[in-house]
Amino acid sequence: MQFKRTKRNVNGVLLLDKPIGYSSNQALQKAKWLYQATKAGHTGTLDPLATGLLPLCFGEATKFAHYLTDADKTYVATLKLGVTTNTGDAEGEVLTIQAVNVSQMQFEQACQQFIGEISQVPPMFSALKHEGKAMYEYARAGIQIERRARLVNIHSIIVEDFKQDEAIITVICTKGTYIRTLAEDIGKQLGCGAHLIGLRRTTTADYKIAQTISLAQLEAMTPEQREAELLPEDSAVQHLPAISLDDDSVYYLQQGQSVWKSGVVSKGLLRLYSERQDFLGLGELSDDGKIAPKRLIRHLEN
Repeated sequence: MQFKRTKRNVNGVLLLDKPIGYSSNQALQKAKWLYQATKAGHTGTLDPLATGLLPLCFGEATKFAHYLTDADKTYVATLKLGVTTNTGDAEGEVLTIQAVNVSQMQFEQACQQFIGEISQVPPMFSALKHEGKAMYEYARAGIQIERRARLVNIHSIIVEDFKQDEAIITVICTKGTYIRTLAEDIGKQLGCGAHLIGLRRTTTADYKIAQTISLAQLEAMTPEQREAELLPEDSAVQHLPAISLDDDSVYYLQQGQSVWKSGVVSKGLLRLYSERQDFLGLGELSDDGKIAPKRLIRHLEN
């Protein structure tokens, strides 16, 4: 007889090291099951081929997940030169094979062409939706859908290693950047073609790969040990300025009212705390100098 697990109200951010072969959603569902959590979401898709940092937001932390989805990210990518595939990565069918006669200097110069704001056409084999279906579903059926190019920003590309027809690069970029597409475009620039054979995400916003935990480690833990792995909700919004409010202001804020605090000069969103440094959520300084509640949290008993 199989017993149904009781769902719990779990709050916080888990920094998962997504294993190869798992979709982001599969990794999320596995972690959600281990925590018996009622609510959870991930913050930026990683392909099954990719590994690395996948922040998962549980409970109240899901209110701030979009800040992580929108944040800059760092990837370590391995490119195979001279071979192109229909997916742009190692999972696809080989389309072309060409001889590679490229020096490291030529490769580095090609990479430099893609630093800054660039235009990318999203790949057909992607999770982007068209009329309610993912692009990869059309691609598998042999149907080509026209995709609109979009602007992304590559902050830097560092060549970590170069060996004749294989190279490792570290890329820091804005959200929505397809590293598979970048690999293909670098190959086109070199005239020999290329595809992605390895990808690992190492940072999202201020989170680092060294902070992550694997699904296998998580599975081996006690419930108490898993709970200790969760970072607080405000770790997702550390880029915003913080202020403390007295108990009266906290009360009125939680009733949906704007409150006054002298000396606040930061325009835009603010992290709000009680005098005991309990995280309350986000507020915004209005033109009248008051702080309006924007996205507040509430902690529920498990």
